[in-house]
Amino acid sequence: MSDNNSIYTDTFSDSGIPVEEPQRQQFFMQKARKIAEEKARELGRPLRAMVKTYGCQMNERDSEKLRGILDQIGYELCQDEDSDLVLYNTCTVRENANLKVYGRLGYLGGLKKKNPHMIIALCGCMMQEPEVVEKIRTSYRFVDLVFGTHNIYKFAELLSVAMISDRMIIDIWKDTDKIVEDLPAKRTYSFKSGVNIMFGCNNFCTYCIVPYVRGRERSRTPEAIICEMERLAADGVVEVMLLGQNVNSYGKDLEKPVSFASLLRMAENVSGIQRIRFMTPHPKDLSDELIEVMKTSHKICPHMHLPLQSGSSRLLKKMNRHYTKEGYLALCEKLRAAMPDISLTTDIIVGFPGETEEDFQDTLDVVRQVRYDSAFTFIYSKRTGTPAAAWDDQIPEDVVKDRFDRLLALVQETGRERSARFLGKRMGVLAEHVNEQDPSLITGRLDNNLVVHFPGDASMIGKIIDVTLTECKGFYYFGEV
Repeated sequence: MSDNNSIYTDTFSDSGIPVEEPQRQQFFMQKARKIAEEKARELGRPLRAMVKTYGCQMNERDSEKLRGILDQIGYELCQDEDSDLVLYNTCTVRENANLKVYGRLGYLGGLKKKNPHMIIALCGCMMQEPEVVEKIRTSYRFVDLVFGTHNIYKFAELLSVAMISDRMIIDIWKDTDKIVEDLPAKRTYSFKSGVNIMFGCNNFCTYCIVPYVRGRERSRTPEAIICEMERLAADGVVEVMLLGQNVNSYGKDLEKPVSFASLLRMAENVSGIQRIRFMTPHPKDLSDELIEVMKTSHKICPHMHLPLQSGSSRLLKKMNRHYTKEGYLALCEKLRAAMPDISLTTDIIVGFPGETEEDFQDTLDVVRQVRYDSAFTFIYSKRTGTPAAAWDDQIPEDVVKDRFDRLLALVQETGRERSARFLGKRMGVLAEHVNEQDPSLITGRLDNNLVVHFPGDASMIGKIIDVTLTECKGFYYFGEV
Protein backbone atom coordinates (compact mmCIF):
# COMPACT_ATOMS: atom_id res chain seq x y z
CA MET A 1 0.00 0.00 0.00
CA SER A 2 1.50 3.33 -1.01
CA ASP A 3 -0.05 6.75 -1.41
CA ASN A 4 3.02 8.37 -2.92
CA ASN A 5 3.94 6.46 -6.06
CA SER A 6 4.02 9.69 -8.03
CA ILE A 7 4.44 12.22 -5.26
CA TYR A 8 8.21 12.52 -5.76
CA THR A 9 7.78 13.63 -9.36
CA ASP A 10 4.97 15.97 -8.24
CA THR A 11 7.08 17.44 -5.42
CA PHE A 12 10.69 17.38 -6.61
CA SER A 13 12.28 17.44 -10.01
CA ASP A 14 13.61 13.97 -10.88
CA SER A 15 16.79 15.47 -12.29
CA GLY A 16 19.84 14.80 -10.14
CA ILE A 17 18.12 12.37 -7.73
CA PRO A 18 20.39 9.31 -7.35
CA VAL A 19 18.82 5.93 -8.04
CA GLU A 20 21.24 3.82 -5.95
CA GLU A 21 21.12 3.52 -2.16
CA PRO A 22 22.31 4.89 0.22
CA GLN A 23 23.28 7.83 -2.06
CA ARG A 24 19.59 8.47 -2.75
CA GLN A 25 18.83 8.89 0.97
CA GLN A 26 21.88 11.14 1.45
CA PHE A 27 20.46 13.36 -1.32
CA PHE A 28 17.10 13.58 0.47
CA MET A 29 18.79 14.29 3.82
CA GLN A 30 20.29 17.40 2.23
CA LYS A 31 16.93 18.29 0.68
CA ALA A 32 15.16 17.90 4.05
CA ARG A 33 17.91 19.87 5.80
CA LYS A 34 17.26 22.90 3.58
CA ILE A 35 13.53 22.70 4.29
CA ALA A 36 14.24 22.38 8.05
CA GLU A 37 16.64 25.34 8.02
CA GLU A 38 14.02 27.51 6.34
CA LYS A 39 11.39 26.49 8.91
CA ALA A 40 13.81 27.15 11.78
CA ARG A 41 14.44 30.68 10.44
CA GLU A 42 10.68 31.30 10.34
CA LEU A 43 10.30 30.13 13.95
CA GLY A 44 13.48 31.84 15.14
CA ARG A 45 14.79 28.68 16.82
CA PRO A 46 16.14 25.20 15.96
CA LEU A 47 13.60 22.46 15.21
CA ARG A 48 13.21 19.75 17.83
CA ALA A 49 12.41 16.05 17.28
CA MET A 50 11.46 13.17 19.55
CA VAL A 51 11.61 9.45 18.63
CA LYS A 52 9.71 7.09 20.94
CA THR A 53 10.37 3.36 20.65
CA TYR A 54 7.97 0.55 21.48
CA GLY A 55 9.01 -3.11 21.44
CA CYS A 56 12.15 -5.14 20.95
CA GLN A 57 15.86 -4.45 20.54
CA MET A 58 15.44 -4.62 16.75
CA ASN A 59 13.15 -1.61 17.10
CA GLU A 60 15.62 0.10 19.42
CA ARG A 61 18.33 -0.28 16.78
CA ASP A 62 15.98 1.01 14.05
CA SER A 63 15.27 4.06 16.22
CA GLU A 64 18.98 4.80 16.52
CA LYS A 65 19.11 4.96 12.72
CA LEU A 66 16.02 7.19 12.58
CA ARG A 67 17.57 9.54 15.14
CA GLY A 68 20.79 9.59 13.13
CA ILE A 69 18.88 10.71 10.02
CA LEU A 70 17.03 13.41 11.99
CA ASP A 71 20.34 14.63 13.41
CA GLN A 72 21.78 14.90 9.88
CA ILE A 73 18.70 16.85 8.76
CA GLY A 74 19.33 19.34 11.56
CA TYR A 75 16.77 18.51 14.24
CA GLU A 76 17.73 18.80 17.90
CA LEU A 77 16.84 15.45 19.50
CA CYS A 78 14.85 15.56 22.74
CA GLN A 79 12.53 13.48 24.96
CA ASP A 80 9.55 15.85 24.78
CA GLU A 81 6.43 15.06 22.75
CA ASP A 82 5.72 18.79 22.51
CA SER A 83 8.17 19.02 19.61
CA ASP A 84 8.26 19.99 15.95
CA LEU A 85 8.43 16.32 14.95
CA VAL A 86 7.31 13.25 16.89
CA LEU A 87 7.99 9.78 15.50
CA TYR A 88 6.62 6.61 17.10
CA ASN A 89 8.47 3.41 16.14
CA THR A 90 5.76 0.88 16.94
CA CYS A 91 5.45 -2.74 18.05
CA THR A 92 2.52 -5.08 17.46
CA VAL A 93 3.54 -8.32 19.20
CA ARG A 94 0.76 -7.78 21.77
CA GLU A 95 -2.51 -5.88 21.49
CA ASN A 96 -1.57 -3.70 24.45
CA ALA A 97 1.26 -2.19 22.40
CA ASN A 98 -1.25 -1.01 19.77
CA LEU A 99 -3.56 0.47 22.41
CA LYS A 100 -0.69 2.49 23.90
CA VAL A 101 0.04 4.07 20.52
CA TYR A 102 -3.62 4.99 19.92
CA GLY A 103 -3.71 6.56 23.39
CA ARG A 104 -0.65 8.70 22.72
CA LEU A 105 -1.94 9.72 19.29
CA GLY A 106 -4.99 11.28 20.95
CA TYR A 107 -2.65 13.41 23.08
CA LEU A 108 -0.53 14.38 20.05
CA GLY A 109 -3.66 15.50 18.20
CA GLY A 110 -4.23 18.10 20.93
CA LEU A 111 -0.64 19.32 20.66
CA LYS A 112 -0.90 19.65 16.90
CA LYS A 113 -3.93 21.95 17.18
CA LYS A 114 -1.68 24.38 19.07
CA ASN A 115 1.29 23.81 16.71
CA PRO A 116 -0.05 23.25 13.17
CA HIS A 117 3.49 22.98 11.74
CA MET A 118 4.16 19.90 13.91
CA ILE A 119 4.92 16.67 11.99
CA ILE A 120 3.58 13.40 13.43
CA ALA A 121 5.06 10.22 11.95
CA LEU A 122 4.42 6.52 12.62
CA CYS A 123 6.56 3.57 11.56
CA GLY A 124 7.43 0.01 12.61
CA CYS A 125 5.61 -3.29 12.95
CA MET A 126 2.16 -1.97 13.85
CA MET A 127 2.07 -0.05 10.56
CA GLN A 128 2.38 -3.31 8.57
CA GLU A 129 -1.18 -4.24 9.58
CA PRO A 130 -3.67 -2.96 6.92
CA GLU A 131 -6.49 -2.49 9.45
CA VAL A 132 -4.20 -0.28 11.59
CA VAL A 133 -3.29 1.93 8.63
CA GLU A 134 -6.96 2.24 7.69
CA LYS A 135 -7.84 3.28 11.25
CA ILE A 136 -5.11 5.94 11.22
CA ARG A 137 -6.23 7.16 7.80
CA THR A 138 -9.83 7.62 8.97
CA SER A 139 -9.61 8.37 12.72
CA TYR A 140 -6.26 10.16 13.07
CA ARG A 141 -6.18 12.39 10.01
CA PHE A 142 -3.70 14.76 11.63
CA VAL A 143 -0.90 12.16 11.23
CA ASP A 144 1.51 13.29 8.49
CA LEU A 145 3.61 10.21 7.66
CA VAL A 146 3.07 6.44 7.94
CA PHE A 147 5.65 3.86 6.86
CA GLY A 148 6.51 0.28 7.82
CA THR A 149 9.41 -2.01 8.66
CA HIS A 150 10.69 -2.76 5.16
CA ASN A 151 11.40 0.81 4.06
CA ILE A 152 12.71 2.41 7.26
CA TYR A 153 15.88 3.27 5.33
CA LYS A 154 13.70 5.60 3.15
CA PHE A 155 12.88 7.85 6.11
CA ALA A 156 14.76 10.90 4.76
CA GLU A 157 13.01 10.59 1.39
CA LEU A 158 9.55 10.20 2.93
CA LEU A 159 10.10 12.98 5.47
CA SER A 160 11.30 15.44 2.83
CA VAL A 161 7.95 14.93 1.04
CA ALA A 162 5.88 15.10 4.26
CA MET A 163 7.58 18.38 5.24
CA ILE A 164 6.04 20.21 2.28
CA SER A 165 2.90 18.15 1.69
CA ASP A 166 -0.57 19.05 2.95
CA ARG A 167 -1.80 15.45 3.11
CA MET A 168 -0.96 12.20 4.90
CA ILE A 169 1.89 10.29 3.24
CA ILE A 170 1.49 6.50 3.51
CA ASP A 171 4.20 4.18 2.19
CA ILE A 172 3.83 0.53 3.27
CA TRP A 173 5.60 -2.35 1.55
CA LYS A 174 4.28 -5.90 1.90
CA ASP A 175 7.80 -7.35 1.74
CA THR A 176 11.29 -6.64 0.46
CA ASP A 177 14.56 -8.37 -0.30
CA LYS A 178 16.53 -5.12 0.10
CA ILE A 179 19.04 -4.43 2.84
CA VAL A 180 20.27 -0.82 2.93
CA GLU A 181 22.94 0.03 5.47
CA ASP A 182 25.61 2.77 5.81
CA LEU A 183 23.08 5.35 6.99
CA PRO A 184 23.78 7.56 10.01
CA ALA A 185 22.84 6.36 13.51
CA LYS A 186 22.58 8.18 16.82
CA ARG A 187 23.39 5.56 19.44
CA THR A 188 21.67 5.48 22.82
CA TYR A 189 24.99 4.48 24.43
CA SER A 190 28.44 5.53 23.21
CA PHE A 191 30.04 2.29 24.46
CA LYS A 192 27.59 -0.40 23.31
CA SER A 193 25.50 -0.96 20.23
CA GLY A 194 23.19 -3.35 18.46
CA VAL A 195 24.29 -4.73 15.09
CA ASN A 196 21.65 -6.17 12.75
CA ILE A 197 22.87 -9.45 11.25
CA MET A 198 19.57 -10.40 9.62
CA PHE A 199 15.99 -9.25 9.18
CA GLY A 200 12.67 -11.11 9.11
CA CYS A 201 11.59 -14.57 10.24
CA ASN A 202 10.59 -17.81 8.47
CA ASN A 203 9.23 -19.70 11.48
CA PHE A 204 5.52 -18.76 11.46
CA CYS A 205 4.72 -19.74 15.05
CA THR A 206 0.92 -19.86 15.17
CA TYR A 207 0.63 -17.08 17.79
CA CYS A 208 3.17 -14.69 16.28
CA ILE A 209 2.62 -11.73 13.98
CA VAL A 210 6.35 -11.05 13.39
CA PRO A 211 6.83 -12.96 10.08
CA TYR A 212 3.85 -11.06 8.65
CA VAL A 213 5.16 -7.62 9.65
CA ARG A 214 8.94 -8.16 9.39
CA GLY A 215 8.92 -10.35 6.26
CA ARG A 216 11.03 -13.36 5.34
CA GLU A 217 14.60 -13.91 6.53
CA ARG A 218 17.31 -11.82 4.88
CA SER A 219 20.92 -12.08 6.10
CA ARG A 220 23.56 -9.40 5.81
CA THR A 221 26.91 -10.57 4.50
CA PRO A 222 29.53 -11.38 7.15
CA GLU A 223 31.84 -8.80 5.53
CA ALA A 224 29.27 -6.02 6.06
CA ILE A 225 28.67 -7.08 9.68
CA ILE A 226 32.37 -7.25 10.56
CA CYS A 227 33.00 -3.91 8.83
CA GLU A 228 30.27 -2.29 10.95
CA MET A 229 31.73 -3.83 14.12
CA GLU A 230 35.17 -2.47 13.25
CA ARG A 231 33.73 1.03 12.74
CA LEU A 232 31.91 0.79 16.08
CA ALA A 233 35.08 -0.37 17.86
CA ALA A 234 36.99 2.57 16.38
CA ASP A 235 34.25 4.83 17.78
CA GLY A 236 34.69 3.50 21.34
CA VAL A 237 32.14 0.68 21.43
CA VAL A 238 33.22 -2.21 23.70
CA GLU A 239 30.02 -4.34 23.61
CA VAL A 240 27.86 -5.36 20.65
CA MET A 241 24.54 -7.17 20.52
CA LEU A 242 24.08 -9.16 17.30
CA LEU A 243 20.41 -8.87 16.40
CA GLY A 244 18.03 -11.12 14.47
CA GLN A 245 14.56 -12.61 14.97
CA ASN A 246 16.25 -16.04 14.89
CA VAL A 247 20.04 -15.71 14.86
CA ASN A 248 20.46 -19.50 14.49
CA SER A 249 19.05 -19.16 10.96
CA TYR A 250 21.68 -16.59 10.03
CA GLY A 251 23.46 -17.09 6.72
CA LYS A 252 21.30 -19.87 5.29
CA ASP A 253 19.96 -17.54 2.57
CA LEU A 254 23.34 -16.11 1.52
CA GLU A 255 24.85 -16.94 -1.87
CA LYS A 256 27.68 -18.58 0.07
CA PRO A 257 25.97 -19.92 3.24
CA VAL A 258 27.65 -19.09 6.56
CA SER A 259 26.62 -20.50 9.95
CA PHE A 260 25.93 -18.26 12.93
CA ALA A 261 28.75 -19.99 14.83
CA SER A 262 31.16 -19.10 11.99
CA LEU A 263 30.02 -15.48 12.13
CA LEU A 264 30.72 -15.42 15.89
CA ARG A 265 34.26 -16.69 15.27
CA MET A 266 34.82 -13.80 12.85
CA ALA A 267 33.30 -11.31 15.29
CA GLU A 268 35.67 -12.44 18.04
CA ASN A 269 38.60 -11.21 15.99
CA VAL A 270 37.41 -7.58 15.92
CA SER A 271 39.94 -5.66 17.97
CA GLY A 272 38.46 -3.37 20.63
CA ILE A 273 35.19 -5.26 21.07
CA GLN A 274 35.33 -6.86 24.52
CA ARG A 275 31.84 -8.35 24.81
CA ILE A 276 29.59 -10.00 22.23
CA ARG A 277 25.93 -10.75 22.92
CA PHE A 278 23.21 -12.02 20.61
CA MET A 279 19.41 -12.04 20.51
CA THR A 280 17.40 -14.21 19.83
CA PRO A 281 18.23 -17.88 19.21
CA HIS A 282 15.54 -20.49 18.48
CA PRO A 283 15.78 -23.84 20.33
CA LYS A 284 14.88 -25.87 17.21
CA ASP A 285 18.21 -25.23 15.48
CA LEU A 286 20.68 -24.30 18.22
CA SER A 287 23.79 -26.20 17.10
CA ASP A 288 26.55 -28.05 18.94
CA GLU A 289 28.95 -25.85 16.93
CA LEU A 290 27.46 -22.72 18.53
CA ILE A 291 27.75 -24.21 22.04
CA GLU A 292 31.41 -25.09 21.38
CA VAL A 293 32.17 -21.57 20.11
CA MET A 294 30.59 -20.06 23.24
CA LYS A 295 32.43 -22.47 25.54
CA THR A 296 35.86 -21.57 24.18
CA SER A 297 35.26 -17.84 23.65
CA HIS A 298 36.72 -15.03 25.75
CA LYS A 299 34.33 -12.43 24.33
CA ILE A 300 30.93 -14.09 23.84
CA CYS A 301 28.89 -13.46 26.99
CA PRO A 302 27.82 -16.56 28.97
CA HIS A 303 24.15 -15.72 28.62
CA MET A 304 21.56 -17.49 26.49
CA HIS A 305 18.02 -16.17 26.09
CA LEU A 306 16.29 -19.35 24.95
CA PRO A 307 12.52 -18.89 24.47
CA LEU A 308 10.48 -21.80 25.84
CA GLN A 309 6.94 -20.44 25.26
CA SER A 310 5.39 -23.62 26.74
CA GLY A 311 6.60 -26.73 28.56
CA SER A 312 3.91 -28.88 26.96
CA SER A 313 5.03 -30.87 23.91
CA ARG A 314 1.40 -30.96 22.78
CA LEU A 315 1.13 -27.17 22.86
CA LEU A 316 4.57 -26.69 21.32
CA LYS A 317 3.33 -28.66 18.32
CA LYS A 318 0.20 -26.46 18.14
CA MET A 319 2.50 -23.42 18.33
CA ASN A 320 4.58 -24.75 15.41
CA ARG A 321 7.77 -24.53 17.50
CA HIS A 322 9.45 -27.71 16.13
CA TYR A 323 10.84 -29.00 19.45
CA THR A 324 9.51 -30.95 22.44
CA LYS A 325 9.70 -30.50 26.20
CA GLU A 326 12.28 -33.29 26.38
CA GLY A 327 14.35 -31.81 23.53
CA TYR A 328 14.36 -28.38 25.17
CA LEU A 329 15.46 -29.79 28.55
CA ALA A 330 18.24 -31.78 26.86
CA LEU A 331 19.45 -28.59 25.20
CA CYS A 332 19.58 -26.74 28.54
CA GLU A 333 21.52 -29.65 30.06
CA LYS A 334 23.98 -29.50 27.18
CA LEU A 335 24.49 -25.75 27.67
CA ARG A 336 25.03 -26.13 31.43
CA ALA A 337 27.43 -29.05 30.92
CA ALA A 338 29.54 -26.90 28.57
CA MET A 339 29.22 -23.69 30.65
CA PRO A 340 28.16 -24.42 34.27
CA ASP A 341 27.74 -20.73 35.15
CA ILE A 342 25.81 -19.76 32.01
CA SER A 343 22.84 -17.47 32.62
CA LEU A 344 19.68 -18.90 31.03
CA THR A 345 16.67 -16.65 30.48
CA THR A 346 13.47 -17.30 28.56
CA ASP A 347 10.03 -16.22 27.29
CA ILE A 348 6.88 -18.07 28.41
CA ILE A 349 3.30 -17.65 27.19
CA VAL A 350 0.39 -18.42 29.54
CA GLY A 351 -3.13 -19.10 28.26
CA PHE A 352 -2.35 -20.24 24.71
CA PRO A 353 -5.56 -21.61 23.09
CA GLY A 354 -6.32 -25.11 24.31
CA GLU A 355 -3.91 -24.95 27.29
CA THR A 356 -5.05 -27.38 30.01
CA GLU A 357 -3.94 -27.47 33.64
CA GLU A 358 -1.78 -30.48 32.69
CA ASP A 359 -0.10 -28.45 29.93
CA PHE A 360 0.51 -25.64 32.41
CA GLN A 361 2.02 -28.05 34.95
CA ASP A 362 4.48 -29.14 32.22
CA THR A 363 5.56 -25.49 31.92
CA LEU A 364 6.06 -25.22 35.70
CA ASP A 365 8.05 -28.46 35.57
CA VAL A 366 10.46 -27.02 32.99
CA VAL A 367 10.92 -23.86 35.12
CA ARG A 368 11.75 -26.02 38.15
CA GLN A 369 14.22 -28.16 36.22
CA VAL A 370 16.00 -25.42 34.25
CA ARG A 371 15.99 -22.83 37.08
CA TYR A 372 16.17 -19.73 34.87
CA ASP A 373 18.00 -16.62 36.04
CA SER A 374 14.92 -14.70 34.89
CA ALA A 375 11.99 -15.09 32.54
CA PHE A 376 9.68 -12.81 30.60
CA THR A 377 6.18 -14.14 31.23
CA PHE A 378 3.31 -13.11 28.97
CA ILE A 379 -0.43 -13.64 28.87
CA TYR A 380 -1.36 -14.89 25.39
CA SER A 381 -2.48 -12.02 23.16
CA LYS A 382 -4.67 -12.69 20.10
CA ARG A 383 -3.07 -11.15 17.02
CA THR A 384 -5.38 -10.79 14.03
CA GLY A 385 -3.94 -12.60 11.03
CA THR A 386 -2.27 -15.40 13.01
CA PRO A 387 -3.77 -18.94 12.97
CA ALA A 388 -4.20 -19.12 16.78
CA ALA A 389 -6.36 -15.99 16.87
CA ALA A 390 -9.13 -17.80 14.93
CA TRP A 391 -9.24 -20.90 17.15
CA ASP A 392 -12.31 -21.56 19.30
CA ASP A 393 -10.52 -22.94 22.37
CA GLN A 394 -9.48 -19.58 23.88
CA ILE A 395 -8.85 -19.78 27.65
CA PRO A 396 -11.10 -17.85 30.10
CA GLU A 397 -9.48 -14.72 31.52
CA ASP A 398 -9.78 -15.77 35.19
CA VAL A 399 -8.05 -19.11 34.49
CA VAL A 400 -5.22 -17.37 32.61
CA LYS A 401 -4.74 -14.82 35.39
CA ASP A 402 -4.49 -17.56 38.04
CA ARG A 403 -1.91 -19.49 36.00
CA PHE A 404 0.08 -16.35 35.25
CA ASP A 405 0.31 -15.49 38.96
CA ARG A 406 1.47 -19.01 39.84
CA LEU A 407 4.09 -19.00 37.08
CA LEU A 408 5.39 -15.57 38.06
CA ALA A 409 5.77 -16.62 41.71
CA LEU A 410 7.80 -19.71 40.70
CA VAL A 411 9.98 -17.77 38.22
CA GLN A 412 10.79 -15.18 40.89
CA GLU A 413 11.54 -17.83 43.53
CA THR A 414 13.89 -19.89 41.33
CA GLY A 415 15.41 -16.76 39.78
CA ARG A 416 16.37 -15.30 43.15
CA GLU A 417 17.99 -18.57 44.24
CA ARG A 418 19.84 -19.01 40.95
CA SER A 419 21.09 -15.41 40.76
CA ALA A 420 22.71 -15.62 44.22
CA ARG A 421 25.39 -18.07 43.01
CA PHE A 422 27.91 -15.29 42.30
CA LEU A 423 27.79 -13.73 45.78
CA GLY A 424 31.31 -12.91 47.05
CA LYS A 425 32.93 -13.22 43.61
CA ARG A 426 34.97 -10.52 41.92
CA MET A 427 33.63 -9.97 38.39
CA GLY A 428 33.81 -7.47 35.53
CA VAL A 429 30.89 -5.02 35.33
CA LEU A 430 30.31 -2.80 32.31
CA ALA A 431 29.42 0.56 33.89
CA GLU A 432 26.36 1.86 32.03
CA HIS A 433 24.94 4.89 33.84
CA VAL A 434 24.68 6.82 37.09
CA ASN A 435 22.04 5.19 39.29
CA GLU A 436 18.74 7.10 39.07
CA GLN A 437 17.82 6.60 42.76
CA ASP A 438 21.29 7.16 44.25
CA PRO A 439 23.77 9.32 42.27
CA SER A 440 26.67 8.00 44.37
CA LEU A 441 26.17 4.61 42.67
CA ILE A 442 26.92 3.40 39.15
CA THR A 443 24.69 0.77 37.54
CA GLY A 444 26.13 -1.80 35.14
CA ARG A 445 25.90 -5.38 33.95
CA LEU A 446 27.91 -8.55 34.38
CA ASP A 447 28.69 -10.49 31.21
CA ASN A 448 25.85 -12.88 32.21
CA ASN A 449 23.46 -9.88 32.06
CA LEU A 450 22.78 -9.53 35.82
CA VAL A 451 22.59 -5.93 37.06
CA VAL A 452 25.08 -4.59 39.63
CA HIS A 453 25.02 -1.29 41.58
CA PHE A 454 28.35 -0.10 43.02
CA PRO A 455 29.94 3.14 44.33
CA GLY A 456 31.48 5.26 41.59
CA ASP A 457 31.12 8.28 39.35
CA ALA A 458 30.40 9.14 35.73
CA SER A 459 34.07 8.77 34.71
CA MET A 460 33.60 4.98 34.95
CA ILE A 461 30.79 4.83 32.36
CA GLY A 462 31.69 2.71 29.35
CA LYS A 463 34.48 0.86 31.16
CA ILE A 464 34.54 -2.70 32.49
CA ILE A 465 35.22 -2.39 36.23
CA ASP A 466 36.24 -5.23 38.56
CA VAL A 467 33.63 -5.36 41.31
CA THR A 468 33.27 -7.68 44.33
CA LEU A 469 29.63 -8.76 44.64
CA THR A 470 28.82 -8.17 48.31
CA GLU A 471 25.01 -8.38 48.49
CA CYS A 472 22.41 -10.16 46.33
CA LYS A 473 18.95 -8.62 46.17
CA GLY A 474 17.32 -11.33 44.06
CA PHE A 475 17.74 -10.18 40.49
CA TYR A 476 20.49 -7.61 41.10
CA TYR A 477 23.63 -7.14 43.22
CA PHE A 478 25.34 -4.47 45.24
CA GLY A 479 29.10 -4.52 44.98
CA GLU A 480 32.38 -2.79 45.90
CA VAL A 481 35.18 -1.73 43.58
